[in-house]
Amino acid sequence: SMYVSEYFSQSAQKLSFYSWYGNAKLFHFHVPEETVLLRWLLQASRGKGPECTDMEITVHFRYGAPPVINPLSTRFPANATVRPSYNISITLSSAVQNTTFVNITSPAAGDWFIAAHLPEAAGRIEVKGFSTPCPYMFQADMFVLRLTDMPVLEPGVAMPQTVVSPAKPLHVKVFVPKHAAGMRFELRSCVTSEQKACAVRVVLGSITLPQSFQKIITCTGNVNCSLALESPPWEKWLQIMVESLGPANASVSVEMLASFTACRPGSTSSFLNFSSLNQSQTGPRPGSTGAAGSSTLSTTEASQNASGQRSSCLQNQPVVREDLDVVSVRYRLLNGPSVPVNNLSPTLLLLNLNTGMDSGGSLVVSLLLNKTSMNLANASVVACVSAASPVLSLNATHNCSTAFFQGYPLSVSMSSPEATLIVLYPQTDDWFLSLQLICLKGQGQCNAAEAKVTVFAYLTPCFNDCGPYGQCSLLRRHGYLYAGCSCKAGWGGWSCTDDAKAQSISVQNLATLLLTLSNLMFLPAIAVAVYRYYLVEASVYTYTMFFSTFYHACDQPGIAVLCIMDYDTLQYCDFLGSVVSIWVTILCMSRVKKILKYVLFILGTLLIAMSLQLDRRGVWNMMGPCLFALVIMVAAWVYHGVKRRHCYPSSWKRWVFYLLPGITLAFIAISVYAFMETNENYYYTHSIWHVLVACSVAFLLPPRDKHKKPWAWSQKLTCRYQICQNDREELYAVT
Repeated sequence: SMYVSEYFSQSAQKLSFYSWYGNAKLFHFHVPEETVLLRWLLQASRGKGPECTDMEITVHFRYGAPPVINPLSTRFPANATVRPSYNISITLSSAVQNTTFVNITSPAAGDWFIAAHLPEAAGRIEVKGFSTPCPYMFQADMFVLRLTDMPVLEPGVAMPQTVVSPAKPLHVKVFVPKHAAGMRFELRSCVTSEQKACAVRVVLGSITLPQSFQKIITCTGNVNCSLALESPPWEKWLQIMVESLGPANASVSVEMLASFTACRPGSTSSFLNFSSLNQSQTGPRPGSTGAAGSSTLSTTEASQNASGQRSSCLQNQPVVREDLDVVSVRYRLLNGPSVPVNNLSPTLLLLNLNTGMDSGGSLVVSLLLNKTSMNLANASVVACVSAASPVLSLNATHNCSTAFFQGYPLSVSMSSPEATLIVLYPQTDDWFLSLQLICLKGQGQCNAAEAKVTVFAYLTPCFNDCGPYGQCSLLRRHGYLYAGCSCKAGWGGWSCTDDAKAQSISVQNLATLLLTLSNLMFLPAIAVAVYRYYLVEASVYTYTMFFSTFYHACDQPGIAVLCIMDYDTLQYCDFLGSVVSIWVTILCMSRVKKILKYVLFILGTLLIAMSLQLDRRGVWNMMGPCLFALVIMVAAWVYHGVKRRHCYPSSWKRWVFYLLPGITLAFIAISVYAFMETNENYYYTHSIWHVLVACSVAFLLPPRDKHKKPWAWSQKLTCRYQICQNDREELYAVT
């Protein structure tokens, strides 16, 4: 035998603390056919700074689709089927780097996925730039050992082979044809080179994670041994491995035979269905027999169906796959949404999910029983959803399993006419829906009965679009797309259906009112600015108050939401107004000349707008203008102090009653904003930030110029009217 080793690698990714599926970093690999050994090389590393602590990394593996994980122990949707993922833990303690190997013998060919993440997120809102998070990196590499000349076992033909030694097992493969109801594998004529008792172990199938359904038999002596498989995977290569259990230097000669039991499908052919569909859309062709021809066709169909149901083991129903969008597919039955189900043979529907891009969503199958079509009160329709091959023995075993897959059962009856199944991240394969009528008190009562079941099947990125408290996000890893739900307002779970920590409606309304109405504290600052003739500053505060109010009204996670314009526009205007308000306040305190102050106003606003467009949440977008404005203010105050030969501002009352309280409020506001905000307390800590900043502005605004008189609206209106009257008299006298 000739073995070929191959190596596949992907770039390292920075890990994140887990709060939703988007925090898990996904790696997508493709294992080639005839692979006999798969080895994962997992490399985890961390930074060297003091902020880096011991950390545990969780790595999940799955074949065919991204792993379904639940690190937060939340609830899944009611009708979702969940099987725990296979995972390992990698600990980064004293070592900066950790290397782990994971070996898989006889892995299944196709797509394999790895997801890695850190423990649960603390929920603290960190301002970008105030703290430096520790970088945790993870990289997955794949080594495969592939057998290039694997022998092919032909059905019905005995093939002699030799197992050289226990260290070198024998690998063969057999192709499973379509409509194979069963497979029988036989091992006979087992002889050792030392003429001793033969002992071998036979493994059928490949390993798939999180569950593996390999079939293992041990053959001892010269007695023939066999293994029967029900519903083997259709149109796939099935690997068979034979290992010697004898001495190390003894070879074993065996003879292998594989045979299949065919399942004859009985239904109206797809050609006739497409022909009738075409005629119903375009009408009868010119020169055709019209109604007579269609009646002949329906008579032929009826006779074929009547005879086919007795001699066939399944009834096919043609299904059309309609691609709607990314990870969005709808399945439409050509013969209508209702399918006939009887007791003689199962009704089969093919759900094609083998494009390689369908495993990142949720497969939803809904059944609705037509009560008027079935008069048996003790009967029920049993269904099974399986991958790779259908379940063909529902009436005999009542279970939902094939040779190498555990399916998902469904059932509808007169007492419970509806049933729904949600398969999260279905693996890439052909999926089958099998339905059959079952009588609880004996199958004889069901022989002449038939039930009508309406089938709805579709693939959606997120089930129920994540509900009212979630957002469906489309995620990407290189060219592979998958979807996940990001929950809000305390809701959790795969589809945001877990309300264990959900906020009540009253709490959501309270949060909205606090975050919006707290901006009204800018009204005193606006009034002070107008009273002291700082009209430009008052305009900036009004702009900030308006957009901050409606941004937080639109930013709410619950149902108390009001968006007067696009969310991104509101967010940008809110951030811009906040930074510009700080900029103009500090420049106003510096008491520079008016023309210089207004030039700095405009120039600083333009630079702030540019920096916010580059990085909206960067800490230096706020700290940079603040520090530069403080430098200008300190320089101006030093200049005024040197010029007047005493401290500036000179009044102790100004320091005690205005500047010190304003500076204290500003420092408290920055501390709350940078170090105290979390996802749970955001609605009241950020409201405190609004109140403290607005109050500090009212305290820090300098008094008006000495030559400015207070606003006196009545005197100014009278004076202006008198001036206009004098001007008009003077013009009249000149004329």
